[in-house]
Amino acid sequence: MPSTRRNFVKKLAVAGSTFSVNNLLGATQAANRAAASQRVQHLSPQEVAADEAYWNTIQQSYTASSSSIIILNNGGVSPSPLLVEQALERYNQLINQGPSYYMWRILDQGREPVREKLALLAGAPPDEIAINRNATEALNTVIYGLDLTRGDEVIGALQDYPNIIQAYRQRAQREGIVYNQLNFKFPIEDDEQIVREYEKAITPKTKLIHVTHVINWVGQIMPVQKICQMARKRGVEVLVDGAHSFGLLDFKIPDLGCDYFGTSLHKFLSAPVGTGMLWIKKEKIPKIWPLLCNSQPKSGDIRKFETLGTRSFAIEQGIGEAINFHNSIGTKRKEERVRYLKNYWATKALELPGVSLSTSLKSQFSCGICGVSIDGLTPAQVEGKLMAKYKINTSPTVWENISCVRVTPHVYTTLADLDKLVNSLREIVAERK
Repeated sequence: MPSTRRNFVKKLAVAGSTFSVNNLLGATQAANRAAASQRVQHLSPQEVAADEAYWNTIQQSYTASSSSIIILNNGGVSPSPLLVEQALERYNQLINQGPSYYMWRILDQGREPVREKLALLAGAPPDEIAINRNATEALNTVIYGLDLTRGDEVIGALQDYPNIIQAYRQRAQREGIVYNQLNFKFPIEDDEQIVREYEKAITPKTKLIHVTHVINWVGQIMPVQKICQMARKRGVEVLVDGAHSFGLLDFKIPDLGCDYFGTSLHKFLSAPVGTGMLWIKKEKIPKIWPLLCNSQPKSGDIRKFETLGTRSFAIEQGIGEAINFHNSIGTKRKEERVRYLKNYWATKALELPGVSLSTSLKSQFSCGICGVSIDGLTPAQVEGKLMAKYKINTSPTVWENISCVRVTPHVYTTLADLDKLVNSLREIVAERK
């Protein structure tokens, strides 16, 4: 073991690291999860999705499962499991013993192991992975880093994330690029229809297609791989917003066929708040300028995108423990469970008079996020009633042609929580009359 790595491990031990191998509670929970996983190993992910005994073990690993508020806005940001909370606290305690020493000389040595873990999860080489703070930062790095000139065209959608839309509009205002936005009416249960819309928008001046893997408003899964295949044939690059897909859907980034991919890690991966990741295909790295200054801006080293100045090393190191927890479940199991939870409440809600969904319930087109509406009430009114009377946290959405309340469960969500949601919607519908 290299001396720097040996010292890193030694310092963590001295600081009382809360990684599961060194912490009694963490070790107990890890053993419980391992035993639960062993019990269901003969079952398919779809069968495990409905095994409440297994998921009760997972729920016990989250302090949020005992909250007085039912959190169904995990599409915004998700709580971390307890072992990640404790690791973050312990790292902060270590840092405050001497920030300039423990940050730059000790915890800084832990970035490469975290990069390697992220790379394994992403199915990509470590030298294609940059660690940053959120999907907005990752995607803006590419948006502003591309050498686009006046007249070059970018294709996006009105239903993309607002921060990303504003980034393209700012480049259009300052530099004269042309930003064309498609307009989709979701849900759409036809991949080819979506692909055709992007293809029809391509002109000889089109340089980039921006596509959101999972539409954050309503959870539509976009046919990214098919869009990338089409775009490659037309000589157009693709940037994918994976904020709501990474750590939930079972895929490897290179298999999508895109050129660039940005995501947040504090959603379905349950990493500490303020963590993100950027993936760039190796041969594309030299041509992307860093968002923040670097001494070698045209180098092929992915680390040039990490010159962020002083940031939270504790938060960054918490990513590794979140990946450990994620891997103890498995991506496919997580995907099927979250989809099962979405369908559990959504199919019941759909039976209520005046209730409609903005999301397909077919597995190909959605997973965890679902939009719900009640005739005669605005999203803000529905969300307000859910929170004020029932202590259910959701997200009201009014954006372009989308008007609904976004509901997003996670692996710590119980069926009892979702039953309460459905009963609450039932009462709101009854009060409306």
